[in-house]
Amino acid sequence: MDQENNQNGKPPSLIGVFGSVVASMFGVQSSRQREADFTHGKASHFIIVGLVMTVVFVLLIWAVVALVMRISGI
Repeated sequence: MDQENNQNGKPPSLIGVFGSVVASMFGVQSSRQREADFTHGKASHFIIVGLVMTVVFVLLIWAVVALVMRISGI
C-alpha cells in the first residue's frame, strides 16, 4: 500500500513512516524505499517518529534492566 502511494507521488502515511523508521533502525531499509521516503516524505515526520521510537526503545531497555535487578535482588 505504501509503495503504491510513493509511486503515485503521495507522501507516506503515518504507518508507512513508522515502518520506514523501524526498518532503518534495524538496518534493513531497502534503497528503493529509502529513495521513495526522501522523495515523497517530509523530513520532520521522520525525525519526530525517529525521536519517539528512540525514547520508547530507551525506556524499554530501562524497564527490562529494572525488572531484572528487582528479580535478582540487587
